[in-house]
Amino acid sequence: MNVMAQRPNIILIMSDDMGYSDLGCYGGEINTPHLDALAGKGVRFTQFYNSGRSCPTRASLMTGLHPHQTGIGHMTNDPENPVAFDINLPGYRGFLNRNSVTIAEVLKEAGYTTLMTGKWHLGMHEKEQWPLQRGFDRFYGILAGAANFFKPVHPRGITLDHAAITIDEPDYYTTDAFTDYAIDFIREAKETDNDRPFFLYLAYNAPHWPLQAPQEVVDKYKGKYMKGWSALRNERFRRMTDMELIEPGNLLPPDDSRSWDSLNEDKKKEMDLRMAIYAAQVEQMDANIGRLINYLESNNLIENTIIIFLNDNGACAEGGMLGGGPAAQLETEEGYFLSYGQGWANASNTPLRKYKHWMHEGGIATPCIVSWPEGIPEKNQGSILRQYAFLPDIMATFIDLAETRYPKQYAGNSIHPLQGKSFTSQLKGKDRPVHKEPVFWEHEGNRAVRLGDYKLVMAWDDNKPDNWELYNVRKDRTEMRDLSRQMPGKVEKMKKMWHKWAKNSMVEADWAKIQELERAQRKKN
Repeated sequence: MNVMAQRPNIILIMSDDMGYSDLGCYGGEINTPHLDALAGKGVRFTQFYNSGRSCPTRASLMTGLHPHQTGIGHMTNDPENPVAFDINLPGYRGFLNRNSVTIAEVLKEAGYTTLMTGKWHLGMHEKEQWPLQRGFDRFYGILAGAANFFKPVHPRGITLDHAAITIDEPDYYTTDAFTDYAIDFIREAKETDNDRPFFLYLAYNAPHWPLQAPQEVVDKYKGKYMKGWSALRNERFRRMTDMELIEPGNLLPPDDSRSWDSLNEDKKKEMDLRMAIYAAQVEQMDANIGRLINYLESNNLIENTIIIFLNDNGACAEGGMLGGGPAAQLETEEGYFLSYGQGWANASNTPLRKYKHWMHEGGIATPCIVSWPEGIPEKNQGSILRQYAFLPDIMATFIDLAETRYPKQYAGNSIHPLQGKSFTSQLKGKDRPVHKEPVFWEHEGNRAVRLGDYKLVMAWDDNKPDNWELYNVRKDRTEMRDLSRQMPGKVEKMKKMWHKWAKNSMVEADWAKIQELERAQRKKN
């Protein structure tokens, strides 16, 4: 057999704004049989971390670096403003820089066909920022950070390879279309060269707002959430404990939501509908992952294909406690900012604290499922991995699987050193830490460092710029017992680690300074 054919095909699937406990295999009530089946035949990480926000996560995921090292220390530039987040600091340019190299660029050099469908969100105003200019052979999807699911229009519309295209199909839905093109791209690649392995990055925009899903799926969930978010949290927490996803001794934090009983009947029905549509978005994504798996199975590709599924940040509380956008647009094909609100986000993230944007567990912990029939020993299939890992480890793992190297130079540019470690040995049954060194995060002044069992974390507060909290997250995953006063020495030691990392990684520690520079930039444009 050709050596090239022996290396696994690689599929990386990312969901968008989904909570930690939404999937069935992570304790949720949403119908996700295909992801549950992948978990049953693969492994689940309980402590896999993203970067807490869409584009910084995607930057780190694609490059194996910290977001600031790629130029996306805050956000990518808006479709409506090409320099909204470009404040002329190296870590804050608003697009993926050329001192980073993408997974696609590395794997393409190693002989892989490189394919992408879905949400890019790493730069869009110059074509050199687009997927095909960053190593992908084919692309179909949205360049921006969000779009209408039924009627995506530019500048938040659909791009095919190098060109914007118009969508006029009456039954169009982005989740379905991204999967259609993923399957077509794989088929095309195998017809061209059956021995060449492929890398597919399938980045769904579900269940990000706007709340939009096929009506027949929404109807399955309407009425199921009339019990409210507090009851849902308690049910999920019990299931997660029974499934041993949460270890004994962890406490469920108090509700971070308005009392369900304080809502009148009409508002309860509206909030039930918002959650029903959200759940339908998740189920429809799972159904499409099932279609992709069926294609792989029917074409004898599944056995030597590794599939990694994860999410880009914690559940989204944007839009306020009761969600954003007019209720009149729910169950229509209209609208853009339609969200389910903090009450449901609190339930989606059971049992973790905080949300998207923050560096507490609820902001950065993601479900992570890895399936690889030929690579994961049968005795380990269905197991839970409790070692912690984070986004740069995915680049390192793929380099390991592809039997290639991470470059020091690429296309004439110096490349920042890889920040991740391969977790291939953990997939194959080795029970040892992925990291012995500290790992770090920062977004919008929120920051954290994890070293062994301990995590130092801070939510930015303009009035309290040194508001650090310390947790033993092995014993206290829900961050309920702050040890900072009991262990001031550890706080100081880990805080110094964080500041040293920030200085070396193009992170501006003073978030107020970044905010002021961004305000000034917007006034100029």
